[in-house]
Amino acid sequence: MPGDGHESEHGSVPVRGPEPGAGAGSGRGAPSSGGAESGRGRSSRTGGRGRRRPSWARALRPSGLNRAPGAVPAARQAGPYLTPAQAFDALYAYCAPALVRQAYLLTGRRDLAHESVERAFQRAWDHWPEVARDPDPAGWVRAAAHDWALSPWHRLRRRYRHPEPPPPDDHDRALLDALLSLPPPYRRTLVLYDGVGLDLPDTAAETEASTRAAAGRLLYAREVLAERLPEPAGPGELHDRLAELASSGRTRAAEPAAVRVGGERRARLWTRTAAAVTVVLIGSTAMTLHTAPTHYVPPVPPGETVRGVPPRAAPGPLSDDQRELRDRLREALLDGPERLTPEAR
Repeated sequence: MPGDGHESEHGSVPVRGPEPGAGAGSGRGAPSSGGAESGRGRSSRTGGRGRRRPSWARALRPSGLNRAPGAVPAARQAGPYLTPAQAFDALYAYCAPALVRQAYLLTGRRDLAHESVERAFQRAWDHWPEVARDPDPAGWVRAAAHDWALSPWHRLRRRYRHPEPPPPDDHDRALLDALLSLPPPYRRTLVLYDGVGLDLPDTAAETEASTRAAAGRLLYAREVLAERLPEPAGPGELHDRLAELASSGRTRAAEPAAVRVGGERRARLWTRTAAAVTVVLIGSTAMTLHTAPTHYVPPVPPGETVRGVPPRAAPGPLSDDQRELRDRLREALLDGPERLTPEAR
């Protein structure tokens, strides 16, 4: 479910992250379980003694790779650094299940939710040095996944023109219909605040809006849901219902190695395409330079009608003298002195 990767004993997934101080940090300073930040609080990235914590990519023990997908990575005080692939796999196992649930709340489509998360992590792998140094790599990937999920270009794709089967439960179906009726910015604000558990300034920053605009979107979204739902729900109950809706159905994410390989394959494809286009442009430019004229060629002026000149008469029948001359010319030799020296008459 959005914001947390821990499964509850009843099968639903809580949305909010751990309380401040749990795991490897809370708030915006470190990723909480499933890619969401904790509650409403916001903590610093400094340790208990005032020392700045290392980058998230260096703060995981190698043993953390064997944890469950929802487990919070433990901070590492000593030991070898993780390789980029190990750090990426840890971040993926840590955030991907919850991000799939969040993307489902934003789109109402399981396939698009999985695609959004995979594309976000492929983009993160392409920019891994930047993501590894980010104070909140989980927030970086979450923003990329939400942007891809809410892209308006999906409506032009054939596979997404028809809606998916709705949830079997009537309450979940009503909640999903109410969510999808909201404009994308309002829907994203509601999911981030009431689902993921971000505070209002962080929600406004992630949706690229002012705090006042984010608060207005949140109030409007809650009013729409209260009008359309058969049983109005408060913020706390709405949080639980979002968790139940996002946890229903297939939410299993792909393997991190497959995502990395897919991202690398896509990057190679784009690189080869760009190289091919560059070669074609260079070839066409060279051909143009080779065949283009090197000096100015004035255009041929259009013809003009000459007046006062009698039209050329068509040849008539030959006279006897003309026929005799024609026969003599045909019978004469083609070369010889008589053809070079005119005869005097």
